Amino acid sequence: MSPNQLAAHLQVDRYGTFRLTDAIRPSLDLQVVPREGFRIDTYADPQADLKVPVLAASISSERLFDVFLALLRPLGDVVDVVLETSHDTTNGSHRDLHREQIELPILMSYFCDYEELLLNDGCTGVAVIGRSQPMEVQFDEHKLLVVYAHDLERFEAILRQMDVCRDDQLKLITEGEHLHSTDSHHADVFEQFCYRLGTGATAERVSW
Repeated sequence: MSPNQLAAHLQVDRYGTFRLTDAIRPSLDLQVVPREGFRIDTYADPQADLKVPVLAASISSERLFDVFLALLRPLGDVVDVVLETSHDTTNGSHRDLHREQIELPILMSYFCDYEELLLNDGCTGVAVIGRSQPMEVQFDEHKLLVVYAHDLERFEAILRQMDVCRDDQLKLITEGEHLHSTDSHHADVFEQFCYRLGTGATAERVSW
């Protein structure tokens, strides 16, 4: 790939009616063509003898943030949150920073303050975890929305109400080669976000 080809590819954010944020791009040969929809599968951890239903959604950028906020409602009034960052890391690793027991409306207001970071930084992700029962909503570095819950019915209903169709054959951008985008400004804003949210030291990932 020449520098000119790469530069031109990075400028393309629209695939039909679907638009990507600035955070992510598919491979130059378009191994996966991004499109909107959601699918339901099962997350399996053989070592823990664990199986959990999982919903994964790909949402066009102009309504991605609104859909994310809507999916948080079933989690309850008080939640835990994990900020995920791959800034200043190597080999594709990332750090998780944990904040326990925050009221959901307050957390959502923080998300609104940092909407640009969450949408457009390819090294920032967030996971919100219910405290009353095991449920988790992720807005990951690829700008996909991923839900883990033993009962996905409420989350699926929200997506249908927002005109997102189920397609269990949907291919996600993570299933092909892809490019992340970030810069030093996003890294600085992420640190400000951590300070505002009051996250503690690096935490182990929440496990089921």
